[in-house]
Amino acid sequence: MAEFKINREVNGSKGRYYIVKDGEEAELTYSIASPKLVIADHTGVSDSFRGDGAGLALVERLVADARAEGVKVMPLCPFVNSQRKRHPEWDDVFS
Repeated sequence: MAEFKINREVNGSKGRYYIVKDGEEAELTYSIASPKLVIADHTGVSDSFRGDGAGLALVERLVADARAEGVKVMPLCPFVNSQRKRHPEWDDVFS
């Protein structure tokens, strides 16, 4: 799996994690439902990232930040939800 520089931006009640590689982006978007709950909305990974673990890296960053900030995550995004099911050690973060 490749190493990625994952960026985070927040604009009001919306946020996203993203990786830029060769002008392409992979992103995980979320909505801030309350000070203690975020909703993982969507993960989008360009074809140039396929198979290199970019999607998983984005979810790992979401989980790490949620733990550090004391926030729960509601996984409405199908990709985030499938990763949640594969990683029972993340159960403390998901609502």
